[in-house]
Amino acid sequence: MASITKETVGLLHEKLNLKLEKSDYLPGFEKSLKEYSKKATIPGFRKGMVPTGMIKKMHGASIFTDEILRTVDKSLSNFLETEKLNIFAQPLPVDLNLSQLDMNNPTDYNFYFEIGMKGDVVLPNFAKGNFTRYKITVTDVMIDEEMARLQNRYGTMSEPETVTSEENVLNVTFIETDETGTEIEGGIRKENSLLVKYFVADFRNKWMGRKKDDSETIQLKTAFDEKEREWIIGDLGLNKEDSTAADKYFKVVIAKLGLLLKKELNEEFFKQLYPELDVLTETDFRNKTKENIQLQWDNQSTSQLQHTAYHELLDKTQIEFPEIFLKKWLKSQNENSEKEKVVKTDEEIEKEFPSFQSQLKWTLISEKIVKENNIQVQPEELRNFASQQLFSYMGGMGMMDENQSWVKDYIDKMMKDRKFVEDAYHRIQGQKIVEWAATQMTTTAVAISMEDFTKMQEVHQHLHHSEK
Repeated sequence: MASITKETVGLLHEKLNLKLEKSDYLPGFEKSLKEYSKKATIPGFRKGMVPTGMIKKMHGASIFTDEILRTVDKSLSNFLETEKLNIFAQPLPVDLNLSQLDMNNPTDYNFYFEIGMKGDVVLPNFAKGNFTRYKITVTDVMIDEEMARLQNRYGTMSEPETVTSEENVLNVTFIETDETGTEIEGGIRKENSLLVKYFVADFRNKWMGRKKDDSETIQLKTAFDEKEREWIIGDLGLNKEDSTAADKYFKVVIAKLGLLLKKELNEEFFKQLYPELDVLTETDFRNKTKENIQLQWDNQSTSQLQHTAYHELLDKTQIEFPEIFLKKWLKSQNENSEKEKVVKTDEEIEKEFPSFQSQLKWTLISEKIVKENNIQVQPEELRNFASQQLFSYMGGMGMMDENQSWVKDYIDKMMKDRKFVEDAYHRIQGQKIVEWAATQMTTTAVAISMEDFTKMQEVHQHLHHSEK
């Protein structure tokens, strides 16, 4: 019977010595020869009547090797299961030499393997920390801006004959010229749409009273403030990083005028927005708008807390790794991959290892949390995820109904895509893990302005990207 001994070679890193005796594999080898002879089709012999000796002469070497490797694999699996060893990947063969296998001189063989074992996962104690849950302060200005945005969104566009307000929409054509206003042959010619108020204050008056086909020659750097100028430069196809782009001149010709008529703040408008709610007055509408803004920013705050929970888990969970084994395993995967044309060097493996170990760490953290908290992903959650993906691809849920036959068929097709389902499963599971972690955190509510919260998020994202 095959015997296996274990030797420690490093942190969570063991070497296995598997000794295979003749009695472990010879009976199986002889049985395989007989079975092969019964199935073999060789000219001059009836099926099932091919002599075993001929089969051995023709195919014996490969059958012998296959039987030994099968016996080794079975012996390893039994050992790992009996010993309850929680290992990474599969045992890694050490100096495997199949040329030593000789069916004409069967003997005892030694095979060596290295294994890397998973260490204990010690999660951070969230209860001992003191984390911040930000509460964004909703101001009157925020409410006014959102109410105005809704009025504009549901408003109607008129077509006045002349420019009368900074709110007028100018549908124009930008034609590149020189300083004198003479059109440059082969220069830029681009249609655009912009509000009069996008121009600098001193320039807006020049548009008042103008009508279709009227024009003005402008220089970008004097006609627009920095924010609008950057947008215009990009739309014209110019390089935003080119300091000379703003020096260019353009003739701006009015092709069409528009003026957005805001929706009136009345009960009809409120019912259009909230048909199922009792929003009847401007005060009701204002309160509902504030509630929606608060909910939006509360969700942003929750996402920020969950993001903090993710980094706490990844940065402060204690796990030891068999690094030497894992680097060997990484290299072996590269060497055995048919897709890789160039074997990676030790230096390349060292460079990639931190990222690989970080991903592996998150996998172990996830396994522990999922197991201990019975976190599950239900089929209907996968289907809802597929629906959301489809609706986002098609530009919004308002464009379609999930009950439409073609939508249902398409979602059914998505659910049959194994790669999509696996990706969806891991994304939903990952979200549930950070949601669970956030509920374990001891938090203190801190009021913060929208501007400061947004700035804090931008700084965090910048630091996060710079670390990658």
